[in-house]
Amino acid sequence: MNQPTERLLVTGGASGIGRAIVEEGLSLGWDVAVIDRDRAPAGQSVTADLSDPDATADALAEVLATGPVTRLVNNVGAVFPQRLEETTLAEVDAAHALNLRCAVQCTQAVLPGMKAAGFGRVVNMSSRAALGKELRTAYAASKAALIGLTRVWALELGEHGITVNAIGPGPIATELFNRANPADAPRTKAIVRSVPVQRVGTPEDVAHAACFFLSGRAGFVTGQTLYVCGGMTVGVAPA
Repeated sequence: MNQPTERLLVTGGASGIGRAIVEEGLSLGWDVAVIDRDRAPAGQSVTADLSDPDATADALAEVLATGPVTRLVNNVGAVFPQRLEETTLAEVDAAHALNLRCAVQCTQAVLPGMKAAGFGRVVNMSSRAALGKELRTAYAASKAALIGLTRVWALELGEHGITVNAIGPGPIATELFNRANPADAPRTKAIVRSVPVQRVGTPEDVAHAACFFLSGRAGFVTGQTLYVCGGMTVGVAPA
């Protein structure tokens, strides 16, 4: 078996959870590439609109031109918060293009390198919203679909030394979350009260979980969804 390369690709890795995964990957000595519409502050940075299949293909070709990728985090996503009555079909299509189609396209692109190495790690960033959350018709549908793909790919790719797992973050204090939820706002306080550990998560909390799945020592864990949610999904998520 060929020795696996220590190369990680993170989509949407310029900020938030993705950036925390990039930073932890770099701290572990991995060669990290990022595809995002914004320029990443570290690693190989390729700017692209990942909602566009052609732009995604070009970005992937640029990353893979410098070598194979054996670790992939399908992190990029968008929320589209609306009640069912206000959700447009364009928003449903946009959520699936960015949150779902992009994951399929990126994973297909890196698979030849993983198979050649006899080693691969794929992490799909789902959400606790996949279990049900108001104002999330388009988002929850796409994130639930990622869990389904995780299970299918785990079955298909295990014989090649490739594991596929998903993470379902709860409320995470990214820049976007903090702007929408000021610390002293009643809604923010209500969110904190709903979390058993009595705080919102940090991007680093999710990055630690992702890097466990990405580890070479996690080869006997595949097809799983880990909710990094401070206990919010207890009693809701299937055992």
